[in-house]
Amino acid sequence: MITVKALVTSPFLESSLEELREAGIEIVYRSWLDSGELHLGESLLAELKDGGYNIVIVEGDEIKEEIINACEFKLIASVRSSPNNIAVAAATARGVPVISAPGRNAIAVAELTITLILAQARRIVRADRMLKNDFMVDDFGDFAEIYAATTGIELHGKTAGIIGLGRIGVEVAKRLKVFGVSIVAYDPYISEERAKEVDAEIVTLEELLKRSDIVTVHCAPTEETQGLIGKEQFAMMKPTAIFVNTARASITDEYALLDALKTGIIGGAGLDVFSMEPVDCDNIFLELDNVTVTPHVGGNTLGTIRRQSQMITRDIIAFLNGEMPDNILNPEVLANRE
Repeated sequence: MITVKALVTSPFLESSLEELREAGIEIVYRSWLDSGELHLGESLLAELKDGGYNIVIVEGDEIKEEIINACEFKLIASVRSSPNNIAVAAATARGVPVISAPGRNAIAVAELTITLILAQARRIVRADRMLKNDFMVDDFGDFAEIYAATTGIELHGKTAGIIGLGRIGVEVAKRLKVFGVSIVAYDPYISEERAKEVDAEIVTLEELLKRSDIVTVHCAPTEETQGLIGKEQFAMMKPTAIFVNTARASITDEYALLDALKTGIIGGAGLDVFSMEPVDCDNIFLELDNVTVTPHVGGNTLGTIRRQSQMITRDIIAFLNGEMPDNILNPEVLANRE
């Protein structure tokens, strides 16, 4: 009988690890949150081969063609929704199923998006920085100064433009509707029926940019969306507009965005993704009072870890029981399994 041994480098619930152990899998758990390691290229190959692992569960670690061809995998799992760190074609060629966790962080990212919108609308960063910069109230005129500098806007009655109406975009739309916000959306790949679920009006990208008080990005990073929002697009937006990106930095021209924020072409931004990551105190947007910066933590919640653990565990156990996993990216490799 072949031993089933799994290396788990993604954050994972202990209860889910125990489920896998009870299913007969020998588990070695080393979350990147504990190890502080990210494996790129072939850097995980030696450990996988030496350890005799035939299942691997990762988040950011790369499992590329060289690793897949050198190992005897039974299954590869990524806790990401769209695992571009896995060479799915190479796995398919070797007959190795690849599973993922679609939608695992949709609620978390949607809630951070709303947080960034509110932070910008109410000028939270500006107020916080003024108070931390030795701000003293010697007379009522000082209070009037900070009051004027932090006057915000209400979301009620505003229009939000959502670029990409997938799982996260829909969750954002649901939450914005509660604030009395009208929704317009740009997404060439969704149906009118999907848009009606959140009462969104489908428009062109140009119309969305011109009409929206808030523009929030939720499309996938593809060749088609590379640099989708640049200098020309920022110029179409309202000078009071709030721009939010919790998707990927590649969708925007960062230098065009920085210029738009510095020169008042747009009003402010909430940003969780950047071309240079991990983010530290050298980030170029931190100098601006009209930007809220978070270090790519959109999906960083206990709920995300719970969902990804349960989804991956359920699919691995299904696979071991001879069933088709729910979230398999290459089902053809199991189509003829007896």
